[in-house]
Amino acid sequence: MAGDAIDGGEVPLLYSEGNIAARVALEREVRGWSTIELADRVSKAGVKMNQTAVWRIENGTPRRRINVDEALAFARVFELPLEELMSPPLEGLGLDSRRLVQEAVEAYYETRDAEDRLHHAVVGIAEYIQTHPDSSRAIHEQCLRLMGDERDARTLTEHIEGGGYHR
Repeated sequence: MAGDAIDGGEVPLLYSEGNIAARVALEREVRGWSTIELADRVSKAGVKMNQTAVWRIENGTPRRRINVDEALAFARVFELPLEELMSPPLEGLGLDSRRLVQEAVEAYYETRDAEDRLHHAVVGIAEYIQTHPDSSRAIHEQCLRLMGDERDARTLTEHIEGGGYHR
């Protein structure tokens, strides 16, 4: 606990409301959200909150306390595990770097989801061709018509003929 002494020094809290408040401010800034936007998102996550409450959590003297429901809502809104939200912010990354990491993480998940959708569609088309073998050329032509690029259409057709999309 804070205040406990070890060899004359004070043991810092690993998790605290102060850490959550610092992370709330950091995560909000990384995403480019205003305090109003964060309050709206927390309210939509099921915990009524206004802009003043967010400001007082981040900047108040004394700092506004955070209850468990609010902490869970912040974790949900920021898509972080509660334990991560309660941890001190990492040192050594500036706001711009954090924004770039956030963008990369979001793009990674969007890409993964798109690849999953593509694989599902390719498998479906491959199964269709197995039951309708004469449709292969027409499917390639439809891909070409929709894509407008022979090389891309050929690549997609190769995935279909291979039975799935795998990177």
